[in-house]
Amino acid sequence: MGEVVTVLGFGAVGRASVAALVRTSRQVIVCQRTRPVDLPEGVAFRACDVLDAQSVASAVQGSAQVVLAIGFAYRTSVWREAWPRAMANVLDACARARARLVFIDNLYMYGPQREPLREDMPLSGGEGKPAVRAAVTRQWLAAAHSGRVKVTALRAPDFYGPGVRLSHLGDAGFAALAAGRRAWLLAPPDMPHDFAYVPDIARAVCTLLDAPDELYGTAWHVPCAPTRTPREILALGATALGQRLRLSAVPLGLARPLGVASPFMREFSEMAFTFDRPYRVDSGRFSRQFWSDATPFEVGAAATARSFLPAR
Repeated sequence: MGEVVTVLGFGAVGRASVAALVRTSRQVIVCQRTRPVDLPEGVAFRACDVLDAQSVASAVQGSAQVVLAIGFAYRTSVWREAWPRAMANVLDACARARARLVFIDNLYMYGPQREPLREDMPLSGGEGKPAVRAAVTRQWLAAAHSGRVKVTALRAPDFYGPGVRLSHLGDAGFAALAAGRRAWLLAPPDMPHDFAYVPDIARAVCTLLDAPDELYGTAWHVPCAPTRTPREILALGATALGQRLRLSAVPLGLARPLGVASPFMREFSEMAFTFDRPYRVDSGRFSRQFWSDATPFEVGAAATARSFLPAR
């Protein structure tokens, strides 16, 4: 057997990364608070609470590489407390184990922008979730630049994929269409917006795990298919299901007023800048170094829509 790779978190991206890793000769360990019911055969499990330093140290012990694929409740108050603490625990554990770290990240740390997002953009000086992600970025960059931990970040925009429900295009999008219902969006349906295909994110994770040390200490943007609008992407899924797209959307201007009564809408309104303008990601740096053939929406949207059909 090959080296040990520990995956912290078994959500949509963690699950896809594990599936990609089991096709290699590596030993894979999944770590989170509870054992997943769908843990693949041959994959080990260790209970771990990322907010407990000793728990993380025990989980990571003996690993050559670690993939950080965790998430927290979508509340700024939770993020302010949990993310810095979790990152500190993981960095300390990786330093102790001499394990390399791939951090699966989002793009919030850039804050509001009008041009395609690049890895060399300055970190957000704002508040809320962008400020939290900027602070966490400074944590891992400091550890990398000091030589304490070999760490890199893989940054992705909103994602979608087969079986992925917690997504702008998930339960209320592709899953609704597969159930014969109207799709709903909490975003303008005709605004160009990049989406990453979860299997592509998993592929990029494996790419970075195979990358040499000299390519660590920086962030990379995962390649996405050419930019489409949410309406166009969902229409491809509807076509694959043999349907005509039926779609409604909550006007973005209502997010803040609705937030008075809805905690989720209050949190969503904080990130409205990711949907009130074209949202494009420049992945040229990753593409030039590694690969650029992201899954086309014609393939990804069809596979995602069909994944929600009832089993026969």
